[in-house]
Amino acid sequence: MTPDELDQVIRGYDGVRVLEAQNDLFYLYDPAADLPPERQQPFATIVTGDHYEKVSRLDEPGAWRLNLGLTKASYTALFGAVPTERDADWVLDSGRDYAVRNTLMPHPFYASQYWVAVVNPAELDPLVPLLAEAHAFAARKYANHQARHTA
Repeated sequence: MTPDELDQVIRGYDGVRVLEAQNDLFYLYDPAADLPPERQQPFATIVTGDHYEKVSRLDEPGAWRLNLGLTKASYTALFGAVPTERDADWVLDSGRDYAVRNTLMPHPFYASQYWVAVVNPAELDPLVPLLAEAHAFAARKYANHQARHTA
């Protein structure tokens, strides 16, 4: 699978708005395209370089990473409790090698917020339920926020 193929899949979900920075893609659930900057939290990202961290070795040719924000229940079902210890570079100690390819793992920095990551995923099928959950979770948060501010 390529980042372009995955990008097309994610853009196919309803209400998705895509922001781009440094060739990375940030997918927001924003059906009205009116989220203020402080509410623009992506539910998925595709990162193509080491601009944010070095532990995933995204500087290697062809390397890229999918990141997804899951619910606490899903994250803990997959990995147990979130890691809390950080090294000198602020990387979470999950006991994982964050540079391993095609393996779902806790996100090196945002696992404590229930984010997962996979470097160079090979197949879409295992990711579809996680993508759907991340999108649905973002849609619920959006709907809850709208309901609180229009009631």
